[in-house]
Amino acid sequence: MKLRYSDITPEAIYMNRRAFMVGIGALALGASTTTADAAPPPEPGPLKAAPNPAYKQADPPTKYESATTYNNFYEFGTDKGDPVAHAATLRPRPWSVVVDGLVAKPQRLDIDDILKLAPLEERVYALRCVEGWSMVIPWIGYSLSAVLKRAEPTSKAKYVEFVTLKDPEQFPAQKPGLFGFGGGLDWPYTEGLRLDEAMHPLTLLTVGMYGKMLPNQNGAPVRVVVPWKYGFKSAKSIVRVRLTEEEPKTAWNKAAANEYGFYSNVNPTVDHPRWSQATERRIGEFRRRKTLMFNGYDQVASLYTGMDLKKFY
Repeated sequence: MKLRYSDITPEAIYMNRRAFMVGIGALALGASTTTADAAPPPEPGPLKAAPNPAYKQADPPTKYESATTYNNFYEFGTDKGDPVAHAATLRPRPWSVVVDGLVAKPQRLDIDDILKLAPLEERVYALRCVEGWSMVIPWIGYSLSAVLKRAEPTSKAKYVEFVTLKDPEQFPAQKPGLFGFGGGLDWPYTEGLRLDEAMHPLTLLTVGMYGKMLPNQNGAPVRVVVPWKYGFKSAKSIVRVRLTEEEPKTAWNKAAANEYGFYSNVNPTVDHPRWSQATERRIGEFRRRKTLMFNGYDQVASLYTGMDLKKFY
């Protein structure tokens, strides 16, 4: 088989992967436990939420076991099984989220405040990863706009930045020299949305899934879910929400701007350099399916009227 240039792993990513394997060796030599006998993350408690029939999928939800053991969370490592293997180190309580920047009323919200700030809903969303796989997940939360409106963005606010916790003791992949290359990421992990995207009703401040609190490996205790964008845009374990006038620098865009644009809308006509986006593999299915524009959430199309979505990828 003749390889295309786009099939070749870039040198920086290869070197990061090599560093990861070196780190794994160091861990095996220096730690008293291994992944095989490491303590599993605690099972999250139940969380009641009213199903919202406006947000549902024709396809059945992905199995809970798959959604909690096959995912990306680079703070725990680069392999799909690393989050569940190492997530016991995360302490989701006590926890608070600062909402600041260009707002009239800066906030510091304890996780219990967040759970009570608005009625919790169960929304079944499709999740699409830029790597070409997808899931269907029943999330629990409410529209992020409830938090943003409470803080009262000023007229200068144009963007929203999300900042994930930086704590190498809780996130082992943040440790330099062990897992700490993080795929070339600059910690803490940051993501961002335009303010109108963040205020869209679909953008979910998320505190649970499958009728339970968020598992550690899925972004406990609070994350966002932006279903029309690739999964890496949905920041996990958030400690800060900052409103800005300038477009925030995001983790993957800083690492590889030619591969990860700021918008990162699901778009079957714009391929990632290493992954076609025309089709996707739904976890639990054998055959690939066609990728839908905006992941099937056409109601957001008006946010991008007049924009060249191949240029603003």
